[in-house]
Amino acid sequence: MVEDAVPGAGGEGRPWPAPEPGFWWQVVEQLSTALMVLDPAGRILAVNPAAERLLGRPAAAMRGEDAHERLHRDTDGGMLLREQCPLLQALAEGAPARGEGDSYLCGDGRLVTISWSASPLTDGGSFKGMAVLFTDITGDRSARRERAAYTSALEDLNERLTLVAEITDVLGQTLETDEALARLGRLLVPRLADWAAVDLLTGSGQVHRVAVTGPAGRAAGLEGGRERLPEAGEAERSPLVRVLNGGDAVLQRRQDEQDGAKEQDDAETAVPPVSPLAAVHSDFLRTVHATSAITVPLGTRQQITGALTLVRTDPMHPFGAEDLVVVTDIGRRVGLVIDNARRFGRQRAVAEAMQRNLLAPLPQPGRLRLAARYQPAPAGSQVGGDWYDAFELKDGTLALVIGDVVGHDLTAAAGMAQLHGILRSLAWDRTGAPGAVVDRLDDAMPAITTVPMATLVLARVEGDPHTGPWTLRWTSAGHPPPLLLTPGGQGQYLEAGQGVVLGAPVDTGHPGRPNATQPLPPGSTLLLYTDGLIEIPGSDLDTGLDRLRRHALALAQAPLDTLCDQLLARMPPGSTDDVALLAVRLPTLISQ
Repeated sequence: MVEDAVPGAGGEGRPWPAPEPGFWWQVVEQLSTALMVLDPAGRILAVNPAAERLLGRPAAAMRGEDAHERLHRDTDGGMLLREQCPLLQALAEGAPARGEGDSYLCGDGRLVTISWSASPLTDGGSFKGMAVLFTDITGDRSARRERAAYTSALEDLNERLTLVAEITDVLGQTLETDEALARLGRLLVPRLADWAAVDLLTGSGQVHRVAVTGPAGRAAGLEGGRERLPEAGEAERSPLVRVLNGGDAVLQRRQDEQDGAKEQDDAETAVPPVSPLAAVHSDFLRTVHATSAITVPLGTRQQITGALTLVRTDPMHPFGAEDLVVVTDIGRRVGLVIDNARRFGRQRAVAEAMQRNLLAPLPQPGRLRLAARYQPAPAGSQVGGDWYDAFELKDGTLALVIGDVVGHDLTAAAGMAQLHGILRSLAWDRTGAPGAVVDRLDDAMPAITTVPMATLVLARVEGDPHTGPWTLRWTSAGHPPPLLLTPGGQGQYLEAGQGVVLGAPVDTGHPGRPNATQPLPPGSTLLLYTDGLIEIPGSDLDTGLDRLRRHALALAQAPLDTLCDQLLARMPPGSTDDVALLAVRLPTLISQ
């Protein structure tokens, strides 16, 4: 027996004896890991039973075969070029190597995915070949694919849920239909679709395509047009008509025929449209080269406001059933937003009409000239309680009013109407100071109005309306100060006469509201306004007052109507309040 030392030691420090050659082969045969021995040319010299079982081939059939040609394949089962084989490269270099993901062909035609490790075999420094250990990782790879698919599905689901949440949040920030639809298009394209189209039902039973968004943004050329909605049952094959008539959401996909000879639409898209509305929708899908499309109702089955159509143009990335569920939910949410916007629009129209009708025509006493403007705010619950008024009192004096009721809705507009009428009644036959009239209004307000708080300026222009001289006498209930523009190019805010707002608690010993007086030079212009003209989000009040004075002085010589129009036009963007503006101009020359 050869006494070569091996790693470790036997009892009492004696070296272990080297095993007989047959012992090592017994180890190889009993090894649970497949082993294959190759010569330097890559021919199979030997395989162990584990390799036979894994490959489904007997050792005798494999011995002498070229391992690469016999076993190695690409993932589709085709022959792999020799220069692409990492094991052959390791053989050529006589160096150890490892690999994972190679495909081996079994005796029954199956492909197994293997992980392998190769070690060079040498004898006296001469390279004799490679010993290759390999294991079947097909199951592991399948599991990895399943995990990857599961992870991808979770990511897709998270993206869809995030998109729905964003749409809900963004659309909830506006009550303007056009703005809501513009935001919707920007969210859907290109994150979920290549094209998006929105059709809305009108009260007359017509359908109006109001928005189309494509890869480059809004596609105005594909919008517009009104078609009457066919009765239920007509053009039932058109997805748009079916959805607008209360049908379920529709998923359309173009599919290749099995023989690959041509492409055709499925049954729903192949049938010629039988109504003008169906033709419009079919033309749209054809124009944008749709390969799949989803059409869902906006709103609920009981309250459909329109339809949303999403289109994809990539045949390798069509819409699926999961997308249909998500888009259906989006359509329901968008429909509620549009319905709310329409309700708000109707309320706003009623409030604005009521408010404008309550703003009585302006008098033109003597040579005094008056002009006024009311402008609703551009966004949100905009119609509020801002108002102006000018009327002649019993003694012929001109009364001026500018006011603002707390709130921005129909209730505020109704409160404005209440104060408007009561103030006229209280002031009509009073010849005293304006502060006393406003004190009476403040006392009466809780009992005979629904107004919680309000600001206003009540002023009297005293003097002969033809010859003057004129004096302004006024009181302010927490309202921005009047602005007086004089012929010398001066702009003065009349800050005297300030008292607490209407509706604020007042001490028992309150001496009465303050009053103030100011001479009005010939040729001067007086501006009364509400805070919407000077308050802009992100800007302080002093900045707003300075801006108004600067613009007013630049326009002081313009006709009164031009001055009012330009002051409103020069307001910076971002205003969230309505504006009332009342202007009075005194004549330059006084008659004798």
